[in-house]
Amino acid sequence: MKIDVSDILKKKIFKKNLDVNLKEDGFYDGIEYINFIGPIKFNGKLRLIDDILHLEGTAILTVELVCSRCLEKFSTNVELDIYEKFSNNVVNKDDDCIFINSDEINITEVIEYNLIEMLPIKRLCKEDCSGLCSQCGINLNNSTCDCKKEHIDPRLAKLKDLFTSN
Repeated sequence: MKIDVSDILKKKIFKKNLDVNLKEDGFYDGIEYINFIGPIKFNGKLRLIDDILHLEGTAILTVELVCSRCLEKFSTNVELDIYEKFSNNVVNKDDDCIFINSDEINITEVIEYNLIEMLPIKRLCKEDCSGLCSQCGINLNNSTCDCKKEHIDPRLAKLKDLFTSN
């Protein structure tokens, strides 16, 4: 969703309150496709200080992720505190401002970028997730398997033969 900021940039007003509900399907973050479950609620404000737009607010959303251990989908509630700066002035392009060359800010992209930064690299459905069996592939959270558990590092497997007697 794009928010029109032309009235702020033209200094007709200096503050704009935002209370929006976004309906988005999801996005690809470079690792996996992240689904949004339900609407994204964003409540915040835009302020113009000098020639820099300051966006601060909170986004509340539910996302569906894939567990890194068991590969099952799970949903989690997320509350993002967002603080970004925008400018259409080329002088501020090298600062920590996001350069905009129009009179709009895409609030969906801002939420997506902040979500990517907040999510852990290893996403777990629960802290004690048992994962998958390395031999048969069964989900060890739901059942047990009868696979023989020999924990030998394949790089060192040849050393095992040195200690066997003929």
